[in-house]
Amino acid sequence: MKPLYLYLLTVIVLSSGCSKYGYVNLNYPQEPQVYLPDDIGSIAIVNRSLTKDQDRESSVMESLVTSEIGGSDRLASEESLKAVYDGLNQYQGLKIVFPQKIRIYGTGTRETPEVLKWERVEAICDSANADVLLVLETFDSNSDLLLSAAAEQVTNVLSGGPPRASIPNQVRMNVYSYWRLYDPKTQSIIDQYQQTSYLTFDTQGRIPPQDALPETAYRAGLDYTNRFKPSYYTVRRDLYKKGKGAAKQEFRSGYRRAEVANWQGAIEIWGDMVGRVKRKTAGRACLNIAVAHEVLGNTEEALKWAQKAYEDYGDKLGREYAKILLRRKRIEH
Repeated sequence: MKPLYLYLLTVIVLSSGCSKYGYVNLNYPQEPQVYLPDDIGSIAIVNRSLTKDQDRESSVMESLVTSEIGGSDRLASEESLKAVYDGLNQYQGLKIVFPQKIRIYGTGTRETPEVLKWERVEAICDSANADVLLVLETFDSNSDLLLSAAAEQVTNVLSGGPPRASIPNQVRMNVYSYWRLYDPKTQSIIDQYQQTSYLTFDTQGRIPPQDALPETAYRAGLDYTNRFKPSYYTVRRDLYKKGKGAAKQEFRSGYRRAEVANWQGAIEIWGDMVGRVKRKTAGRACLNIAVAHEVLGNTEEALKWAQKAYEDYGDKLGREYAKILLRRKRIEH
């Protein structure tokens, strides 16, 4: 399986008092919610959220009723597709394609349409030279502007005042969307996902900004692409602060470089020590080199040095660390 992987590292080295260990915090990837098969290199995208009968008049009316000042759902849904293109095109080698002259109509509401027939899916993919088909099945948006105004009118009437409403200082736009990812080769749905995305805008008593709806719709599209990418959580990696014997000061010099994020410099010092210092210190140096390589984003090299720390020098931290790096390598590849 092919995860869409992106390195994000946050590194902080902290001393640990008189302990022989220091540690580094970094972001560790969690598996994506959706994996793509290895043979998928291109995705066709189609908007199915509109109906054939939708016209400019109904779109304008919808914009007025739902306070979509920036435009109708027709235009906003295209922003969501654009966000998917921006989020996935050329990401891990993927190619995103918009088929020309392809129109698929849906319900025009939040009601989810039936799954497309596989003959149709295959024909669209063939026309776009794509492996799979991603369809925005439904799209709908509104804001809390009218609800807030209505509530204020009711409050004024109940208190004996006139039915007057004002525009709130903040307006929340929300976008509802439903996605399906079709694989014509296996005739299976790789992913189907319903989401609601929100963004809040400051109005200062005026109408919402014109880009409120498009911006919210774009965010919704980006949110969907995150299903194909790893998420991250903070983990701690222990490393040694001290060596033994004559190499003690040299080892400490490498650690000081790590403290100021000069990881390559630390690797040079520790690497030069391996093979000419006592067994225990060499194992510690290998372990530290493994941590440094993970910080720098090279999991393969980190695994090699963690294995070396345990296999050649019996360092117990190296054994457990190698298991962790093997799991990370599976997520990344």
